[in-house]
Amino acid sequence: MSERNRGKNTGDDLLFGPEKEREKLKQAVRDMNYLLSRDYPEKASSELAGNRYRLKTRQIQAFRGASASDRQLSERKSRKLEIKDLQGKAVYLDGFNVLILLESLLSGAYIFEGLDGCFRDLSGVHGTYKRVNQTMKSVELVARFTRISGTGKVCWIFDKPVSNSGRIKQMVLDFAQEHHLPWEAALEFNPDRYLAEHAEITVSSDAWILDHCSHWFNLIAYLIREEELPVNLMKMY
Repeated sequence: MSERNRGKNTGDDLLFGPEKEREKLKQAVRDMNYLLSRDYPEKASSELAGNRYRLKTRQIQAFRGASASDRQLSERKSRKLEIKDLQGKAVYLDGFNVLILLESLLSGAYIFEGLDGCFRDLSGVHGTYKRVNQTMKSVELVARFTRISGTGKVCWIFDKPVSNSGRIKQMVLDFAQEHHLPWEAALEFNPDRYLAEHAEITVSSDAWILDHCSHWFNLIAYLIREEELPVNLMKMY
């Protein structure tokens, strides 16, 4: 078992704990929504809002992930499915997105709820993936969802260029075989495009995927609610 986890970075409590910092971030999200809804470019909008409130790099990363235009919010809402809609259907998971977010949540890292109701963290694979103490617990949570929802197959899609993606794929397949789960797993060079073009139902909090997929399900929100997971949560609105 690894001794790693995906908990808070040093300094995160200063960036996201104080009420004055939280209010600045919420204001930045409101500003970003206003600008994006009027067709301002995302990069310029985030720079403008970030400079206005003198935000640090990780704060900018957090409020950018939580922001969206009114049009994006409306279209994402129209494609969102509920648990009852998944019965017997094939569901495709944005593998590292789902796994790392759950690992971060279980590690006590700050989790940010965006305007679209999706949850995001500040972790990433950075070219390589390494298992942490919370990896198997995260996989077990997805397994419970699979059984309760009554989905058809659940297919994990991982980034092929990421180091160790083959190992995590095999770990998921071994777990599925051991627990008799209808899981599949695949490696793709461009998983975002693959999910947008080939999946009828996607699980991800990636903004580009949410804007281009056919339908999506908010798995993290479901697990937080149904499994009563303790979350170090910051609502960004």
